[in-house]
Amino acid sequence: MSKKHRDRNWAPAPPALGADAHVIDNHTHVASVVPFSRAMSHEAQAKGQPEVPVYSVDELLHQAQEVGVEGVIDCGCELPNLMTAVDMAREHPGVVHAAIAIHPNESVLHGHRGVPGPDGLPLRYKPWHEVSFDDAIAEVERIARAYPRQVVAIGETGMDLFRTGEGAKELQREAFRAHIALAKELDLPLQIHDRDAHREVIETLLADGAPRRTVFHSYSGDAEMGRIAREHGWYLSLSGTSSYKGNDGIRESARIVGLDHVMVETDAPYLTPMPYRGRTNAPYMIPYTLDALAQYLALPIDEVARATRATTREVYGV
Repeated sequence: MSKKHRDRNWAPAPPALGADAHVIDNHTHVASVVPFSRAMSHEAQAKGQPEVPVYSVDELLHQAQEVGVEGVIDCGCELPNLMTAVDMAREHPGVVHAAIAIHPNESVLHGHRGVPGPDGLPLRYKPWHEVSFDDAIAEVERIARAYPRQVVAIGETGMDLFRTGEGAKELQREAFRAHIALAKELDLPLQIHDRDAHREVIETLLADGAPRRTVFHSYSGDAEMGRIAREHGWYLSLSGTSSYKGNDGIRESARIVGLDHVMVETDAPYLTPMPYRGRTNAPYMIPYTLDALAQYLALPIDEVARATRATTREVYGV
């Protein structure tokens, strides 16, 4: 179906995971799903398609629990959204947990130091970018220390050389290093955003010393990178992209590191798994990603779910 005529409605709920195979969506942006789905509804109506329902955060969490996704780690990675993730965790104890950081692309916008990247998008500075990066990362630290029950990870941080240009690469690397140091100081897991920057991310981790629980969120590497991850004990978090046809390298990396180093996520509202790529993603979609991985590994889906849940518990303590 062409983009013009693609179905913009919510994907149907997948079959529920077994009662003993519930999982955690270990990286998502639940609050962002609400405006994203509202925009999708407006787009659908403009194309003559039915209105798309817009669900609240509470409804999205309930839909996830109905299919065996018992909780989420919600990521706040812009300065004004740090407390959004923490407040959501405070309002939904035991169900929502927070990860906080200054996103790699945000890090160079602070202080107006951005450089356009290969994606060709113009720089868009927001009022909070008047704040220096040093002050922004200090706020991440302040919140993480103030809310230890809610904040279970530092992330997403890392490097993105698709949206940020070469001229700001080293600024982005320095921001990544600051997050690495903070995660180690607080003894928290580190969630890494790595886009078109595998070599730079690995170099930086090895140079500075990776936190003992280092997670590649929405892992996008190949089998060679999977072997590097296995050598260093790094964890891979698989999103809907692991279900896409050309991504055997991602799936093979999961086999290489073993399920005791694999988790699953949505990165909602983006990266919706097949066969519903292009629609709004949400935590209830996790079983589709699990099913794609289970098929690749020739294992029952509940076995894969139980293994990834155990890994999440080991890494995040939730």
